[in-house]
Order: sequence, then structure tokens, then C-alpha cells
Amino acid sequence: MKTCSARMASLLMACSLTIPLTACSIFADDSPARQSHPALTGFVGEVVADEPQAALVARDVLAQGGNAADAAAALGLALSVTLPSRASLGAGGACLAWRPGDAQGQAFVFLPRAGQTPAQSDRPAAVPMLARGLYLMQLRYGHVDFADLVVPARNLATDGVPVGGLLASDLAAVQTPLLADEKTRAIFANSNGTVLGANDLMVQPRLAGALERLRIAGVGDLYNGSLAQSFTLASQAAGAGLTPADMRGSLPAAEQPLTLRSGGLDISFLPPPADGGLGTAAAYSAMDDHGHSGVRAEAVVSGWRARQTGKGAAMTAADAQALLQGGSLPSGSALPPLPASTSFVVTDRTGETVSCGLTMNNLFGTGRVAGSTGIVLAASPVRRPLPLLTAAIAHQGTSQFRAAATASGQNVAADTAAIALRAAIAGQRPTVTDGVGRANFVSCPAGLPGDSGKCFGWTDPRGSGLAVSSSHTK
Repeated sequence: MKTCSARMASLLMACSLTIPLTACSIFADDSPARQSHPALTGFVGEVVADEPQAALVARDVLAQGGNAADAAAALGLALSVTLPSRASLGAGGACLAWRPGDAQGQAFVFLPRAGQTPAQSDRPAAVPMLARGLYLMQLRYGHVDFADLVVPARNLATDGVPVGGLLASDLAAVQTPLLADEKTRAIFANSNGTVLGANDLMVQPRLAGALERLRIAGVGDLYNGSLAQSFTLASQAAGAGLTPADMRGSLPAAEQPLTLRSGGLDISFLPPPADGGLGTAAAYSAMDDHGHSGVRAEAVVSGWRARQTGKGAAMTAADAQALLQGGSLPSGSALPPLPASTSFVVTDRTGETVSCGLTMNNLFGTGRVAGSTGIVLAASPVRRPLPLLTAAIAHQGTSQFRAAATASGQNVAADTAAIALRAAIAGQRPTVTDGVGRANFVSCPAGLPGDSGKCFGWTDPRGSGLAVSSSHTK
């Protein structure tokens, strides 16, 4: 049984996240022995994401009694169905979590990782980190059976989903190379051979089978079990070059966030190697009363990465924290075009909050699918720049949540997140201008626990996202 026991958490971690997790369930699934609890009424929280169908999955989890970590895990898994261009099961990412009682919260880093034999691969793929990363986050902060959180994604893959606006845009951008492969064409093309468009139904029975396997056998099956065997063989056939050792050895990390104290609030940010958090923190701390920053987050990240590749030992998250506390911030030139990403924030009725960024290291990753698993393979970082992932959560000491922000938009994501964070803390909707940055935030100006009636979510109106609470959308 899943509990808050540190002993149990240590035991599960010692098993390298390879065993299925069983716990009391509040969600109905295929088993008649399980009973779902009635939906909660009143305020249950806020959900903001780039993809509306996945956002609604998270909202439903909150309404059925799940907390922010439960809902965020379900949202991330749903994105593997509704937005495989940016967040398939082959993807990676980073999440920041906080709950009342935490001094800083915790960061969960599961960036895309290269396999051991990229030189022998036609299209080297990243090791799939999404499932393990979400599992670890939900293990530490959630309270329901992870298997139940797989069910909505599995059902979406089985029944099919209408192609959303963001996925339709991504499909149109890469349709020629994507449809050149038979297996990706089977998923993303209509019967007449043209790429799926907005509102076309996308059915993914093979992915549904992989998700059902995760539900039954546990997340570890993708890394050490029969699903891992099927995945690695299929990835090799697709020119990805992943091996069983790659799957077994790639684990997410739980890290201390970067922190700032500003305006009476404590603010936590993603730490390196999710270095967009450093950029956002630097830009936010240099903002004036009008929201203009004297520091460009992109330049800070560029300078940080230049130092990482320079002579001497690699810099650590502790070094990044020291820079924020009065050191000389690194500064560099503009970053090259970076991999596309997606972001979301979930806050529950108690103030627990999870903010995440996910990426395939390229739109649709390698552009190939791991055979019978239906999993779109993310691109290996050996041939792509590092993604820029960012997230921040502001809280009043250890007692109240105030705001959370994240963003996508490649090289400008960190700057965009800093602007969104300032607006969220002030309880305002930001003024957006042209550019590729797309922000998501949740704001509770009166705090949570506190006056939930003043909480609201905001998603960039230039995108296709959704901000949704227990009773209405915005």
C-alpha cells in the first residue's frame, strides 16, 4: 500500500522504480471490485495547459479527490496521447512541486537522455523518461494509485481524440518527413494519405496497449519488463539505437529547487540541468516595478551553458544558487533554435501545486514510432541542443501558495515565464505581444489555503491552451 511513510518511499526508490505501485483507489477502472468516490463540490483547484483535452483530464482527477500531483501525473500521461509532437511516452522533462508545509518544495528532473550507442544509429533516440519522471513526482506528492492515473490516457488512445489546435499546427509544420515513415503515417494521416487536421479523430490502439501494460504491470515494465523488451527491439528497428541497459540505467532525479526571497514571498525555481529555471529566476529578480527586466533570461542560460562546456568541473545547482544570491550572473549571446516544449500548472484546493515542462527534443522527436508500442521516439540530445524548460512556484513561507508560472517557446521560454510569474503574483493578466513564448500560470492573490474565490488560471491567448477550474473555464 502506498503511504506517506519514508520507509516505504525509500524501499520503492531502492527498487529503482521497477515495481508496480498498489494503493487504495478513488477512481473507477475496469475492475468491478473498485468503487469510485463521488465527485467533490466547490473549488477543487486550477489547471492550465497548452492542450485542452489533457487539462480536462487533470480537472476531473481533482474533482474526484485527487491532489495536484495526482492530477499532474494524469495530465502528463494524457499529453502522451493528445500531444505526441511534444510529450509522448518517449519524452522527458522536469517538474516542480510544492505543498503547504514545504520550505522549498522539490524539483523532479527527467530530461531526455542519450543512449549509449548513438553513433550506430540512423536516428538516435532519447531514452523515454516521461513515465518514470511522473511516477517519482507522484510517488513523493500524490496519494492515489498511479495505475488509476493511466486509465484516462489509455481510454483517450483507445477511443480516439480530436486533433487539437497545437497538434494540428505541429503536424502541418513537419507533415512531409513525418508521413514518409509507414508507422507514423498510420497514426497521423487520414485515409486519403493527407496529414490529420484540427478536429480529425486520432486513434492510437498500439499506444493504448502500451498504456494498459503500464497500468497492469507498473511503470517499471517499460524499463525492465516485457514492454521494455518490445520497446527496445522496436526502437532498434526504427534506427533509434536504444538498448536494455539504456532503459534500466536512466533514472529521474529529485533535487532541491533554486530559491529567491522577493516581496515577502519565497519563490522556488527549477534547478540545472533544467537551466531555464536559472534564467527565469535571474530575469525575475532584476525586474522593476513596471515588469521590465534588466537581465535577459536567454543570455543568462546561454552564458551558463558556455561555462558548462568550458574548462574545469561542470557547474552545479549549488553554483547556480550562489549566483542568484549575489554572484556574477553569466551572460552570453542568443541561443540557437531549441527543441519545442509544452508546459502546464496544476493547483489543488489545499494549495499543493505542480508546474512542469515537457519536451521531445524536436517536434515529433525522431519522427519515428517504436513499432507495436505506438510510442513516438524522442530525439537524442547528442544531435540537438538542450531544451529550455522552466517552472516557478511562489509561496508565503511554508503556509500558503500564491502563484505558479511556466512557459514554452524555445529560447524565450524563460523570459516569458518571468513575465508571467510577476503578473501571477500581482493577481493580474499580463499584456502579451508578438513572439514564440507561450506562458501558463495559476494565481491565488489571497493565498491557498485562503480565499479560493480569488484564484484563477491563465493561458496565453495566442495559443490553443485551456485554463479550467472546478466550475468554469477562462
